[in-house]
Parts: sequence; structure tokens; C-alpha cells
Amino acid sequence: MTAPAVLEREDIAARIPHQGRMCLLDRVRAWDAASVTCTAASHRDPDNPLRSAGGLPSPCAIEYAAQAMALHGALVAPAEGGPRPGFLASVRDARFAVARLDLLPGELEIRVRRLAGTGSQVLYQFQVSSDGAPVAEGRAAVVLDTPLPPA
Repeated sequence: MTAPAVLEREDIAARIPHQGRMCLLDRVRAWDAASVTCTAASHRDPDNPLRSAGGLPSPCAIEYAAQAMALHGALVAPAEGGPRPGFLASVRDARFAVARLDLLPGELEIRVRRLAGTGSQVLYQFQVSSDGAPVAEGRAAVVLDTPLPPA
């Protein structure tokens, strides 16, 4: 697999289910079979769909990481099968170094690395930083090809 040097927002939106303002990632800096590194500036947007009256709380960094995980899955999916639908099943060892994302002046850098995976589950490690300083980190399990029960 040959990884393109950079993917822009339109390329990202074409590969993940998050559309419109809910597509939070702006650029892919690098990716390979095990990881992807993305950047985003949407945390500063007053119209960010995750923002509340009190700002954009740091646990929202998990959504940025989840979108990077979805994108990674799409990037490494076999061409004949395409990406597999999935959902975030659990987050472990989450640590946050800031209270709010919207107060960070620099871009977010989102790095996810696939640690393990079976046919129906994938475990990722994630790190979110801004201007080289840690923002959030942890591990997340993604469950694939499992439809959610009707509401």
C-alpha cells in the first residue's frame, strides 16, 4: 500500500460517515497499516457541533480520536470489501491535560495506533496534542459489523 502524503478534509469526509460540520478532521499528515496522524482546527469553531454553552470540554477529544480511528479503518480496508461499519464500544485509561479544547490556540494533532484486532473488534491507542503539549490520551475499543439494536 502506498500512502498519499496528505489528505484534505474533502478526502476525509468521503471516507467516514461523519458529514458536514460533524466531520471534525481537517487533514491527514501521515498514515500506514498501523496508524494515522490527523490535524484539526474545528475545536476553535464557535459552531462546533460538540460545543456547549460552557465551551468544548476536553472529553470531546475522544470524538476526534474516534473519527481518526474510523478514517484509519477506511484507509486500510481492502479495495474489494471497503470499510467496515463500527462503533466505539469503550474507552479506557483516558487522561486529559486541559479542561477545554476551545481555549487551545493551535491545531489539534490526533494520532491513533492500532494495538490489536480480531475479526469483529479493534483496539486503538490515541493521543491528542496541541502545539506539542498533551491534551488527551487513552485506549479505545471499536466493534465492527455489529448493528445496534433499534431504539
